[in-house]
Amino acid sequence: MGRWQPGTRDRLRAAAIDLFVRQGYEQTTTAEIAAAGGVTERTFFRHFADKREVIFAGQEDFVGLFVDGIVRAPDGRTPMELAAAALEASAAFFPDEHRDYARRRMEVVTTNPALQERELLKMAGLGAAVAQALRARGITEPQATLAAQSAVTVFGVAFRTWTTEGETRSLAEIEREVMGELGAVTAG
Repeated sequence: MGRWQPGTRDRLRAAAIDLFVRQGYEQTTTAEIAAAGGVTERTFFRHFADKREVIFAGQEDFVGLFVDGIVRAPDGRTPMELAAAALEASAAFFPDEHRDYARRRMEVVTTNPALQERELLKMAGLGAAVAQALRARGITEPQATLAAQSAVTVFGVAFRTWTTEGETRSLAEIEREVMGELGAVTAG
């Protein structure tokens, strides 16, 4: 088993999701994931601290896209326009070719209470980072937190829709639609 093969991290993620779906998250060991990914368990631990982290890999990059969308937005934008810019930027993290993986990942998370809790904590962290980025752009409270939490909620609704079996629209398209629905809810 080669230690420095290209694509090892992606292979481990794919192997883990396959095993989690097939035999359950709790029943899957890191040794099984490593073997299915064609590496040693030691190599697995070079890429991930534990099997939970396979599910949540890339969180820092994901949060960074949200924040970058706010940082790069033109001056003079409203809090919700900045939230929309964050959502638009974040969609790059989920290209359509990753939809099947995302769908299977969601299946694993929704069937495991500990992973659901971890997902909620990650989304809370995302909300805090977005609110901080909004404050850095001069948005005051409570508008920064309201816009940040709105962006996180829109993402959650859009992501669940995007991972629905048979859905073909891009995540960015769904996020724009859900953002419009939020506007309709708050306007009336």
